[in-house]
Amino acid sequence: MTVRYEKRDHVARVTLNRPEVLNAMDLRTHEELAAIWDDVEADDEVRVAVLTGAGDRAFSVGQDLKERARLTEQGAPPTTFGSRGQPGWPRLTERFTLSKPVVARVHGYALGGGFELALACDLIVASEEAVFALPEVKLGLVPGAGGAFRLARQMPLKAAMGYLLTGRRMTAATALRFGLVNDVVPYAGLDRCIAEWTTDLVRSAPLSVWALKESVLRSVDMPLEEAFSTRYVWEQRRRASDDAMEGVRAFADKRDPVWTGR
Repeated sequence: MTVRYEKRDHVARVTLNRPEVLNAMDLRTHEELAAIWDDVEADDEVRVAVLTGAGDRAFSVGQDLKERARLTEQGAPPTTFGSRGQPGWPRLTERFTLSKPVVARVHGYALGGGFELALACDLIVASEEAVFALPEVKLGLVPGAGGAFRLARQMPLKAAMGYLLTGRRMTAATALRFGLVNDVVPYAGLDRCIAEWTTDLVRSAPLSVWALKESVLRSVDMPLEEAFSTRYVWEQRRRASDDAMEGVRAFADKRDPVWTGR
């Protein structure tokens, strides 16, 4: 298996498992990831997913370029924006309706498609040794898994263009300064920081989390008036749910709420 997958205490842990090639992603990896994201979405017991890379050198260095070279020699067309028609579609970078929040746990290199994966997550927690870059321009490629689009939306445009057009690397401290990551901690404290985030996410009302994720991501480019008047599927479910009343009741009863997701 190129991806390890385990679930415990409402948290799904997804680990890219090719440390010998710095967790570069081949076509098999994308196929396995697609099945995992399907399961994350379908399993009502899962409230949050954590995505990381095996080993102590890299989150992921992106596309397996040796495999890509072989495919090119066999006549496969060059890649471009998006992965429609390729194994694993829709990949996380294009899985726009995934309701569960995904936290990227990043240590070491997050390059190319690896950085794009992290950018597609809802939260990023990085070690001080994390390094981010979209070096595709140096290879005659483009960051086709959304890196070009997300980076320009998640940091100031001029800064994003500087990194996109040169492929320069970005330190964890710089990523934090631009607001691309939520926390930067020493490697020894990385798992503890991840646990703090997942604990808070699991304690939150799941339907509220899912409603907020959908409404924020769908409305971020809308005029404010349109954002207020748009119908959000998970918000409709939250409003009609038992959980919408449970939190207030628990507050009045001075007890912890019991969320059912219904």
